[in-house]
Amino acid sequence: MDDISTGILFSLLILLLVISGYFSGSETGMMSLNRYKLRHLANQGHRGAKRVEKLLSRPDRLIGLILIGNNLVNILASAIATILGMRLYGDMGVAIATGALTLVVLVFAEVTPKTLATLYPERISFASSIVLKLLMKLLYPLVWFVNGITNGFLLLLGLRVDKSNDGKLSSDELRTVVNEAGGLIPRRHQDMLLSILDLENVTVEDLMVPRNEIAAINVNDDWKSIVRQLSHSAHGRIVLYRDTIDEVVGMLRVREAYRLMMDKNDFSKENLLRAADEVYFIPEGTPLNIQLLKFQRNKERIGLIVDEYGDIQGLITLEDILEEIVGEFTTSISPTLAEEITPQPDGSLMIEGSANIRDLNKSLNWGLPTDGPRTLNGLILEHLEDIPDSQLSIEVAGYQMEIIEVSDNMIKQVRVLPNQLKKTG
Repeated sequence: MDDISTGILFSLLILLLVISGYFSGSETGMMSLNRYKLRHLANQGHRGAKRVEKLLSRPDRLIGLILIGNNLVNILASAIATILGMRLYGDMGVAIATGALTLVVLVFAEVTPKTLATLYPERISFASSIVLKLLMKLLYPLVWFVNGITNGFLLLLGLRVDKSNDGKLSSDELRTVVNEAGGLIPRRHQDMLLSILDLENVTVEDLMVPRNEIAAINVNDDWKSIVRQLSHSAHGRIVLYRDTIDEVVGMLRVREAYRLMMDKNDFSKENLLRAADEVYFIPEGTPLNIQLLKFQRNKERIGLIVDEYGDIQGLITLEDILEEIVGEFTTSISPTLAEEITPQPDGSLMIEGSANIRDLNKSLNWGLPTDGPRTLNGLILEHLEDIPDSQLSIEVAGYQMEIIEVSDNMIKQVRVLPNQLKKTG
């Protein structure tokens, strides 16, 4: 009879160890799940994902259930092991049973199931959720009682477990997810996603065409000069102003001007002004992500940037923002920047001081700082804290430069040395 009861106790002990391994694996599997993948599967109607998502909606209850079950099983297994040890080895059996059970539980009921659950979290969690859902209903009063005590203790510590935590990602966290997507997302698409996330860190001034480079026509000029400027314009739209660029009177579509030239014999300044569109103004400091939405909401494609005093600072187009996301639509170096960079026979580059730093970084793969001045001239002046003389050699942000020409309190031309280009290319 003792042999039979001993065999039953051994069988019960093995069963309890299996159940303990089940609870350990379930806990690790549930906590190791990718919540976004789980939500995706649940939205597609996956039953297992729906069960797990519902259980994880209250993680305190889920953990309480698993720990209640696991501890009950382990305590019962410890009691049975003690009885078996005393029957087989007498008084020494308690120590033997304790050591043996600890090793067995550690290997077969903790490390092994948790390792498997870490490797295959979906498979383990979806299967175990069937039993856990049933146990949650059966043991809910006990789970509720235990959670009530623990939640009350946490409340004394100033913590609340019932606060909603939907696992929303911040911009920096989402940027990390995109970077670590690897081959799941093509590199080109990753760059575009990261560029979209970076729009909030870039303002319209970083991309604008400066006011001195805006294609504009003074309507107070003589008529022949205006017609000549229209005929030779390389832009789709031209700003119309009176005497000074700050006195803007409209935005003219060159195609509309051509139509007026062809269709009307009485083409005049009055007709030209009548055909001009109302100017869309943009406050300086507007982030690109906000401006992109404003362009869409207002059905606009181009705007003039104004400062707090209402003075024109520059011009930005919808295409400029889109190129910030997808890259240049044409060549690797924009036409404007190509005019500002002149390669030299010795391998150096002669660059206009008015060149935009962000454009230089993107087109030449440089790393000039962009958190301050927006032009090369401004960057050098900030570095020197003075207006330098020409033929001065300096190092700015690790780039060896020579100031070639200075006039009108501005650095007109800078030469970047070839040895620096090799290091950064």
